[in-house]
Amino acid sequence: MDATASRALVQALARRLGGQLIETHISWVLLAGEFAYKVKKPLRLPFVDYSTPERRRAFCEEEVRLNRRLAPGLYLGVARITGSIDAPDIDGSGAALEHAVRMRRFPPGALLSEQAARGTLDAPLVDRLAQRLAAFHAEAPRCTPGPTDLRSRALAALQGARGLWPAPQQAQLARWIDEEAETVLPLWHARAAAGHVREGHGDLHLANLLTLDGEVMAFDAVEFDPSLRRIDVIEDIAFTVMDLSAQDLPGLAWRLLDGWLQHTGEYEGVPGLRLCLAYRALVRALACHLREPHGADAQRYARAALGWSAPAAPKLWITHGLPGSGKSWQSQRLLQDSGAVRIRSDVERKRLHGLAPLARSREQGLDLYTPEATGQTYARLLTLAGPLLAAGWPVVLDAAFLRRAERDEARALARTWDVPLEIVDCEAPLEVLRDRLRARVDDPSEADLSVLERLAAAREPLGDDERT
Repeated sequence: MDATASRALVQALARRLGGQLIETHISWVLLAGEFAYKVKKPLRLPFVDYSTPERRRAFCEEEVRLNRRLAPGLYLGVARITGSIDAPDIDGSGAALEHAVRMRRFPPGALLSEQAARGTLDAPLVDRLAQRLAAFHAEAPRCTPGPTDLRSRALAALQGARGLWPAPQQAQLARWIDEEAETVLPLWHARAAAGHVREGHGDLHLANLLTLDGEVMAFDAVEFDPSLRRIDVIEDIAFTVMDLSAQDLPGLAWRLLDGWLQHTGEYEGVPGLRLCLAYRALVRALACHLREPHGADAQRYARAALGWSAPAAPKLWITHGLPGSGKSWQSQRLLQDSGAVRIRSDVERKRLHGLAPLARSREQGLDLYTPEATGQTYARLLTLAGPLLAAGWPVVLDAAFLRRAERDEARALARTWDVPLEIVDCEAPLEVLRDRLRARVDDPSEADLSVLERLAAAREPLGDDERT
């Protein structure tokens, strides 16, 4: 079936079902009643080949397989379009004229892009999304990277969107991509060898995320080119982080990254994140530019891509205070305001023992607050922070830092990378701290009253030189 016949078929089906037909550059989507049917166009482009009925059917089946991972209630299967071109039907008798992905239709306003535009996208939803995507990336099969490296893809997107920047800015961005890609190339090789390249989603911008029946879902994963979804998990999450920031929601962007990192522990990949963010901005700039040349959306993403190439200066913050004094609350505000990467001792303490952030260590017979466990935890924080500071990221170490020696090690780390150090000092009366610990639920910290009393007796106050 050629393009003309295929178009006539879907138009006749839309009339027969009384539905609305939406056209994209590679498919038609028919909205009819409680269902949506996605029909792939019979075409061959540099990035997709839907040229034969067999390939279109296979890609329909692949799309359902991939998207049931993150949207199981949305993708219902593959439908057969039967009958004739003039009088088509869904799953009728006779041979299939074409195949379509059958989806559950979701209501207007369900997309996260729509919620962002309305100002209703909030922190609890972002936290749920972070946890959902972290679990998805942890479960996704390991695979080898796609044949096209990130540098080539970024430069191709930049070239495709040429004209969105003045020539000097475009040349500057191209140079930065080259230099940044060269810097992080050893990181990508090491992470690929260690299994951080997974079969991800590949297109996690806000218009491909939605809420349905109280669940947060992602749909429309890249099915037509495996190399675009077989990527480092850092690149996959970067798309959502970038899009939140581009939609003037930087606090939620950094909150998403922080939650995802807490669940995955993927801090070693963050030195490569900035290039991923710029690339994803270029992808959206190109897509919007093709749809509406020089439109507002294309310009927004073009500015975002340029912005990621000029990051803020790195800095190190450490928190200081007893359990319950507000360290994590303050560090949450700090990371959302500054775009810092936060590393929490309560989370990393458990990760060192193979536990999830909310796991209860005592139920497994472990005491994670011994001097030995605490020493290992602080060593872990500094080990993770060094490469992030070296790569130009501001870092918040959320820990008690009650001993002068621990704070001196953080100061030495800041001197090593020639970055400023600030101490976020959190205090509250002991009785207030006791009340807060008694009321704690669903918190990574397991410090109880006995831990509080032990730490209160052993803490070493800030020196005059530290208070400056």
